Amino acid sequence: MGLVETKLAIIPGAGGTQRLPRVIGASLAKELIFAARIVDGKEACRLGLVNHSVEQNDTGDAAYLHALELAREINPQVLNTRFSSSVDLSTGLAIEEACYARVIPTKDRLEGLAAFKEKRRPNFKGE
Repeated sequence: MGLVETKLAIIPGAGGTQRLPRVIGASLAKELIFAARIVDGKEACRLGLVNHSVEQNDTGDAAYLHALELAREINPQVLNTRFSSSVDLSTGLAIEEACYARVIPTKDRLEGLAAFKEKRRPNFKGE
């Protein structure tokens, strides 16, 4: 992956000049953009551009299979909580507090604590 538009005497579109520096820092973003450098999956992972990099398999679906594995790790009963840097810290903390307050009185919270104590998988019921 890369922002290679400078090879065409144009600048990256779709906010590339704004988003990349926010992820990897200004100096490294400038280097990648000015040099029109392409990075492979391992380098993209090292830079924090992606969360995972997997070697391709014979059937060409390694990334898909890894994504499914990750999805299975995510508990489907988790509240729909948004973690976002698009709000200021005070607002983010208020959102977190409101979500936490909704979780406290639930039976699922008690089940989660019991399962942790008993070293077993929780059996959530959405209650």
